[in-house]
Amino acid sequence: MTDTSPERLHALDAVRGFALLLGVAFHATLSFLPGPQAWIVMDEQRSPAMAITFFTLHMFRMTVFFLIAGFFARMLLERRGLKGFVFDRLKRIAGPLAMFWPIVFSGIIAVLVWVTIDTLGALPKDPPKGPAFTPTDFPLTHLWFLWVLLVFYVGALILRGLGRLVDRKGLIGRMLDPVVAMMVRWSVGPLVLAVPIGLAFYFTAKWIPWAGVPTPDQSLIPNAIAATAYGLAFGFGWLIQRQQDLITAFARHWLHHLVTAVILTVIGLYLLPKGSIGATFEAEWMRGAYCVVYPLAIWSWTFGLIGAAVRFLSGHSPVRRYLADASYWIYIVHLPILMALQVAIRDVPLLWFAKYALVIAGTVAPALITYELLVRHTFIGRLLNGRRVPWRAKPQTNMQEGIA
Repeated sequence: MTDTSPERLHALDAVRGFALLLGVAFHATLSFLPGPQAWIVMDEQRSPAMAITFFTLHMFRMTVFFLIAGFFARMLLERRGLKGFVFDRLKRIAGPLAMFWPIVFSGIIAVLVWVTIDTLGALPKDPPKGPAFTPTDFPLTHLWFLWVLLVFYVGALILRGLGRLVDRKGLIGRMLDPVVAMMVRWSVGPLVLAVPIGLAFYFTAKWIPWAGVPTPDQSLIPNAIAATAYGLAFGFGWLIQRQQDLITAFARHWLHHLVTAVILTVIGLYLLPKGSIGATFEAEWMRGAYCVVYPLAIWSWTFGLIGAAVRFLSGHSPVRRYLADASYWIYIVHLPILMALQVAIRDVPLLWFAKYALVIAGTVAPALITYELLVRHTFIGRLLNGRRVPWRAKPQTNMQEGIA
């Protein structure tokens, strides 16, 4: 299937940008979480509301992102062929990872040194052991999603190649198409897709319930839960693109899915172990119930948010388009800036919600300014967004593949 539509998929663009920008809001919660130290710096102002925000945002944002990533990946492959696909992904995913990871990691280390000296008065004589930079001990930081995308691309191409060898007539794909269509149109997708994730949770010995899907940011080999959850989302997005009209079907039940997601999130919060963020389950039945509720909530949020975007955000908006383009850069650079702000204001006598807003605004503002001045109209914009926008360019409406 080759997509020839001249129009950009504005709804998916909006959701992709939304998922990345929510990363700023998510990481900003970390210094305000109640309980023992869970982040590089902890604010003097803490709030259970921040724990609920942390729990809820982590539940869906990366699943949404990887579903859209899988959708756009297959679209790009069909439009440009294998050679064009590989070149594009190396340039726009592997390239930014190789270019910006050292800068981001250095920025994080600089903030860590700052907060250590600020707290202890000097660097410790016997500092903790750093990462080994081996496949199982590699600090990918928040740019882990780029590495995981590359892993998924390789896996998808291998499976596609093997499939064409054993199924030259494409029977498997044609058998899967009505199943995928039923999952979207009949609103049963969350029930089906939750099962593998629930099993991955249940059969993994140790994980932190409050943190949901363990972030695969400390190893080049994704953990079993993250590989299952995000790989499933990527694969489902890939299969949806075979029937691109299915995107509109998400809009039919958006409200039902979102209401269900909210209810399941509340139940999940009730099931969580009481006490610190790092607490684990004591009762086995609560652990089992969580393994059912949490994956269902993941996919209810995912279907609901994509459906709401298709329902309300399918039209062109210059502001949304700009933010969608900027979201990649904002996400790449945001963490060292955000962490530095958290250190700077941790002892400022303001209420937690005011400080939380200041951290977000103080992170997004310089990221947007640098995007406009240093990225959008330069070779970096071409690297990240596939094009360099001239300083006085006319608005563009032609479809361009996003980073996903």
